[in-house]
Amino acid sequence: MPVHEQHRSESSSPSGDVEKHDVSILEDVKEDVMVAYEAVDPAADKRLIRRIDMRIIPASMLIYLLCSLDRGNVGNAKLLNADHGNSLLQTLKISDQQYLIALMIFYVSYTLFETPSNYMLKRFRPSRWIAFLMFAWGAMTMILGGISNFGGLVAVRFLLGMFEAGLFPGLVYVLTFWYRPEERALRIALILACATLGGAFGGAIAYGVGLLNSAHGIEAWRYLFMIEGAPSCAGAFIVWFFFPDYPETVSWLSPEERELAVERLKGVASLGHDRVTWADAKVTLRDYRLYVHYLIYITVSVPFSSNSLFSPTIVSGLGYKGLDAQLFTVPPYAIGFCVTVAVAWLSDRYEVRGLGAATSMLIAGLAFVVEGSVPADAFKLRYGFFVVALSFSFASVPPLLSWLTANLRSTGASTLGVPLNVSIGQVGQIMGIYIYKANEAPGYPTGHYTNAGFLLLGTTLAVGLWIMYVRRNKRLGPEERKWRL
Repeated sequence: MPVHEQHRSESSSPSGDVEKHDVSILEDVKEDVMVAYEAVDPAADKRLIRRIDMRIIPASMLIYLLCSLDRGNVGNAKLLNADHGNSLLQTLKISDQQYLIALMIFYVSYTLFETPSNYMLKRFRPSRWIAFLMFAWGAMTMILGGISNFGGLVAVRFLLGMFEAGLFPGLVYVLTFWYRPEERALRIALILACATLGGAFGGAIAYGVGLLNSAHGIEAWRYLFMIEGAPSCAGAFIVWFFFPDYPETVSWLSPEERELAVERLKGVASLGHDRVTWADAKVTLRDYRLYVHYLIYITVSVPFSSNSLFSPTIVSGLGYKGLDAQLFTVPPYAIGFCVTVAVAWLSDRYEVRGLGAATSMLIAGLAFVVEGSVPADAFKLRYGFFVVALSFSFASVPPLLSWLTANLRSTGASTLGVPLNVSIGQVGQIMGIYIYKANEAPGYPTGHYTNAGFLLLGTTLAVGLWIMYVRRNKRLGPEERKWRL
């Protein structure tokens, strides 16, 4: 298979107004890429993708599932066995306001360490860095089971956020080493949807662990942290030895497959081993369109965090008490997994990532409006719209991330752009902590309407950005199409 040289000027310009660049260079790049890729045997290409999928996607899904369990279990611990006076808040004798501070401190450290973590991932290789993060956040989760006061809760939550910060942007970054832009949304969705599975499993596990309350004189929430942290520590050793790094370095691909894995990405994706330059960083930081992506991510981060942390609280306001409040968080997350994967598949299949995200945000936003408007005692109706709102809130995230990575072409842009997107999104996650007010139970109108407002704003921004990309592509012409939609 012929190997064509990638033009450096294309890979080093992830952003900016392409119409101002030398169009002949752009045409040469596209011609080289298309000749190389079209010469590939489709059957060989499909076999390669299957092999890559089997190595990367199940492992990434399981890693992110464990991360989601360890991040969100504090919401379960807050209510676990509260009817017996043995919840996290009751045992530690902390107030609702102190609990919110402990939630917020997680996102503060998460924001601070995301971008540095992506650089460390590149420096130490994905397998090494992700394994280190897994072991560390698993250990922090288990330590949470032994805390005895508010100070300990805040300190360990800060460290937990620091170690979990690099995982999701790191996994999205790793996908850019292995997949073309049109292949990423579904795979990002499968990984991200494990956050919904984490919510489903978290509720089910909390229900079971709740039955251990006071066994050996230990509260059930302590068992919950210890049981859910241990698999991350154990899994870290497997990730260290078996998680793949770069296409050129893995031994489970033949030389021909390694060459094809590299060749099929040229001109459309970053090669993770490339050196990140300050010039790349400056171009990325100055690219105004990326900040529109970041703003949209803030809007979806508000319901993402509020749903993740307060779903047991919201469900308890729907007429379900005690351990039933844990159990009835399972169906919304299970349905959310299916919806998230379906939306991502459609976004990839028809290359409508922006519209796929905007439609999901619109549906979720309207569902939150209804949920906040109906009477507080209309439990079944509110539960149904909670399922819709949660499902489509989560479903909007994978197309957004795939849309972003599809329009980042260089290693520098991907190394910086992806974690910046998620880091800035933490502003929304911090806001999501404060919108479900305890004194508004059981209706929680402020929380529902706030989520609705941010999602509808995100819908408007996503549609506007999509229109901008369409117009830019039209100016470039059909043969020079640059921006992914």
